[in-house]
Amino acid sequence: MILVTRILLRSVIGASAFVLLAAHSSAVEFRYRTTGDDLYRVGATPSAHIVYAGTQQLSIRKIGSHVWFTAEADCDRTDSGVTTEEKAGFVQELLADGSFADRTDDDPDFLTILNQPFAIRLDAATVRDLQELHAPVPFTAASPVGGGDLQGALRRGIPGVIAGHPVVGVTFRADGTINGPLPGRVAAVISGSIHLDGTAYYDTRRALLLVLDARLTIEGVLSGTHLAAVPVRIVYARTIRILS
Repeated sequence: MILVTRILLRSVIGASAFVLLAAHSSAVEFRYRTTGDDLYRVGATPSAHIVYAGTQQLSIRKIGSHVWFTAEADCDRTDSGVTTEEKAGFVQELLADGSFADRTDDDPDFLTILNQPFAIRLDAATVRDLQELHAPVPFTAASPVGGGDLQGALRRGIPGVIAGHPVVGVTFRADGTINGPLPGRVAAVISGSIHLDGTAYYDTRRALLLVLDARLTIEGVLSGTHLAAVPVRIVYARTIRILS
C-alpha cells in the first residue's frame, strides 16, 4: 500500500536515501531550470503578472547520520516590464528517523525545489508502489497556505525518460478552503477556496525528484484593515526541471 505522506508536503522518506550518499564525503550536486508565473486579480483592477526564469542548484551532503539538502535559486523576476534579480535559498535536514526538518527558508516566492508540495526524494519501496499504482489514492493533507486541510487524490503519471534517466510520474490534485493571511501579507485576510494540482517525475534509480510542474489557485474575498472586501483570484505556477 502506498504511503501518501512519503510523497506529499516533504514529509518523510526511508532509510534507503542514505545509500547513495554513504560513499561521498563531499556534496552531490544537481542543476535545475526554474520558471514561474504569478497572476493576481483583485476586484475590477487589471491583472498583475509576474514571471520568473532562472536556474537553481541542489546539493546533498551526508554528515554523520544526517543528510542535508540545500537548494539555491537565481532567477530574473519580471513585473510590469521591469526585470530584477531574485535569489532564494532553502535548507532541509533529513534526520536519522527518516523525517525532514526545514532548517532555512529564504524562499518567499516558492522558487526552490525544496519548497514545493512534493518530497525531494522517495524511498525505494515508495517508488515501486508508484510504478504499480493503478487506482487513485485519496488523501487529506495540510494546506501550504492559509491553514486548513486539502483533500484530493494521487494518480500514477506516464513513465518515460528525462535527461537520460528512467522516471515514474505521479499526479496530484486537491481542494480545500482558505481563511487567513497570505504569506508575506499578514495585513490582509482571504477567505475562499484553494486548488492545488501538479505532476512530478522521479528517477527510478536514485528516487530523486527530477521534474515538477505545480499550480496553486486561490479564489475568494480579500479583506483587511482599511480595505473593503473585494473578490480576488491568485494563481501561482512553478516548473522545475533537471538540466543534467
